[in-house]
Amino acid sequence: MTTTTPRTTIPGEPDPWPPPAHPAHALPRRSPARVAAATVCLVLGGGLVGGAAITTWAEHRAADRPLPADAAYRKAGSLWRSAPVDSLLPPVLAGPSAGPGGADRTWTRIALAPDAECPAALPADWQAAMAATGCTRVLRATYTDATRSSLIAVGMVFTPADGPAMAALDGRLTAPPAYGFADHQRAAWAASVRTEAPVVVYAVSAFADGRPQDAPRPAAELVQKDATGAAARAGLGHEAKALADRLGAGLATLAAPPGTPATPAARATPATPAAPATPAPKAAR
Repeated sequence: MTTTTPRTTIPGEPDPWPPPAHPAHALPRRSPARVAAATVCLVLGGGLVGGAAITTWAEHRAADRPLPADAAYRKAGSLWRSAPVDSLLPPVLAGPSAGPGGADRTWTRIALAPDAECPAALPADWQAAMAATGCTRVLRATYTDATRSSLIAVGMVFTPADGPAMAALDGRLTAPPAYGFADHQRAAWAASVRTEAPVVVYAVSAFADGRPQDAPRPAAELVQKDATGAAARAGLGHEAKALADRLGAGLATLAAPPGTPATPAARATPATPAAPATPAPKAAR
């Protein structure tokens, strides 16, 4: 017969390992309210993360989706304030085969006016012609050719009108103003009502030496083979037509929705008799 003596704990001795198991009734219990709150937080957190992901995805989809044609047309009417001026009126423009006989041309921008309100930038006859469309803003600049023998004043007239109202301008526009030189110096002009944006693009050419002209003539007349006169021989009709075409094509590219090819075609304003001379706006200093 043996006798077991109870084990005496020695001070400083480490606790036995593994520790003795606690009875099941000693484990802490989680209340149903706490479990429900944790579940709600988990669901709400997942919903917020999922909602943010869906919103980001939708925004990317909306940004990539091309605008409807009418919405893109209306949006293009604000390019005068949203697009860089150098993209609307580039510092240098190339014109391959744009001169008389297919000669190449290059134009350099030498003056740029601040964007202007329509009454200050347009003559009375243009304001009357555009009364039905309204007028938002006018951008203007002056270019010269590589020989510095000609000047070409250009402009973009932005309106809030829709397509049908703009189409009604065909045949109603007379010789445009010429930013930077006087009316009696205007030699040739061209204007087009763009189909891609509610904008009229125009160009007016003159001799750089300022020699007076009888009256500005439509560029379409001066580019004909049988056209006579100093302005026709100097290619001023070609200068006005080419610059108006190229600036219009650049505007069409800016106005086109992403992923949509721009349409460079424009409605050329038919030749009409020139209006009586109207004082031109003063050039910006």
